This record gives sequence, structure tokens and C-alpha cells, in this order.
Amino acid sequence: MESPKPQSTATIARAAAAPVHFVIVTGLSGAGKSQAAKCLEDLGYFCVDNLPPSLIPKFAELCTVSANLRNVAVVLDIRGEEIFGDLLDNLRELERNHIPHRVVFLDASDPVLVRRFSETRRKHPLADRGRVSDSIAAEREELKPIRDAADVIIDTSTLTLSALKEKLAHAVSGIAEQRTMSVSVVAFGYKYGVPLDADLVFDVRFLPNPNYVPELQPLTGDNQAVIDYLDKSPEVQAFKKELERFLDFLLPQFSREGKSHLTIGIGCTGGRHRSVYIANSVSRHLQSQRIKAFVERRDAQR
Repeated sequence: MESPKPQSTATIARAAAAPVHFVIVTGLSGAGKSQAAKCLEDLGYFCVDNLPPSLIPKFAELCTVSANLRNVAVVLDIRGEEIFGDLLDNLRELERNHIPHRVVFLDASDPVLVRRFSETRRKHPLADRGRVSDSIAAEREELKPIRDAADVIIDTSTLTLSALKEKLAHAVSGIAEQRTMSVSVVAFGYKYGVPLDADLVFDVRFLPNPNYVPELQPLTGDNQAVIDYLDKSPEVQAFKKELERFLDFLLPQFSREGKSHLTIGIGCTGGRHRSVYIANSVSRHLQSQRIKAFVERRDAQR
């Protein structure tokens, strides 16, 4: 009988070390990767800018055996579009090497990206494609396979720096426990647009509208008076029950497919009353199922 091969020193050290949190941040030019790197540094991450994708597996392995590097982030952009050619293969190598990781993709709407390039007067990395809008369209096409493979997509169109940091902190939590899904529940107003990063979107504009009650108009779905108003509606209670039943069925399916983070959009007209109320209800229900859930009230203060 053939004796088993001895384990390498690196393998033994990796097994003994505390789990490393390894994050890969990429996305559209102008979507905020530099700001994301600063946020991650504030969260205690060691950040490396533009490491060639071919070096990611080896770098990640070195991080797993280091006593000092527990939280590591690599930021990639499209300065050379060829660098993304092998990225998916390198991500698969991380999986084969059992290195816990998370891919965070930063996105933003085209008008916001055009405005950001205009304000900073920076040249788009794909400026040779024509106008800024043409360069953005070309980059979207180039990065589509990476976006599709990302664990977390963050729409930065309306985010402040503090909100971005909060989203990133939630997105990278629990990396070592990849089977534990985390969920962002985004309350939004349709008049301000649907979140680009939403995996699921539920329209709650059919529910009774507190905005038509004068004393409730200046409040939000976080206020007790609005909660009491909506709690009294049989229509609202029936919808909550059906939505919870649907999510109880759907989330395990996503989890079995390996999805570690889900963004659920809940939309009403202005994003102040009904969407916030339902988002809070969804979050409480998910937390009762031991699922990490975070509520973002995107438009509640507009």
C-alpha cells in the first residue's frame, strides 16, 4: 500500500493559521475603486493596487501562511484590458486551493460615470473608443463576465463615502464562512431609479400609501406612526406573509449555487414609507432565520 504524501510546510501552516479574509475589488472606471481601497484600509485591510491577476493565487497563498496578513484586498482596473483575460481562471484556482475569497464589483449608472469623468477631467482608460459614453459602454462589455462572476455588486451612484464603507464592511463580512449568505435589503424610490446592484426587486407601490395622510407625510417607514398605519392593513400583512414564504424558498436555492451575498430591492414611489417598512420587515424575518441582513434606506431622506 502506497504511503500518503507528506504535507508541505505551506499547507500545514495554512491549516494552523487563522482564516484570511481575501477580497478582490474591481469594477467600472470611475465607480470608486480608489475610494473603496481607502475604506477597506480604514476597516483594517492591507490593500494592493493593480496586482497582475496571474499573481493572485500565489499572493493569496502567501497571505494564508503569514501571521500578520489576515485581511487583504487586491484592487484591479482595466488599465490593460488584457489583464482580465485570465482572471476567471485565477479565481477558479483560488477555489481549487480552498482559499476563502470574495469578489466585489463596483458599478454606477452611465450618467453618474460621465459626470465623474467630467468633474475630475480624467481620461478614461478606454478613451480610444471615442466619447466617454462610448468608452463606458465598451468597458461594461469587457467586464461583463467578471460582473457576472462577482459575489457582491455595489452600485455607488448615490453612495457617500461613509455609506460605501458601511456597504463594504457588510459585503466582506464572514468571508471565511462562505456558506453563510448575507443579504442587503435596499429600500428605494422608483422616481430615483432601480438599484443597479439588485438581484431581486419587489414593487410595493400597490400597498396603501402613508404619503396621502398629512400627519404621516414627513415621516418614514421607521416611525411608529407609519408602522401602525401599515400594520392595520390586511393587504400589507398578506403581502408580508407571501414575501417571506417566497424568500424562504428562494434563498436556499441561491445559497446552494454558491452565492454568498444577495441584494434585494424594495421599491415604492419615493422610497420613504412603504419600501422602508417592508425592508425592515424582510430584514427582521431573515435575521430570525439566522441570515445576516442589512437595511439600506437609499432615498428615505430625499
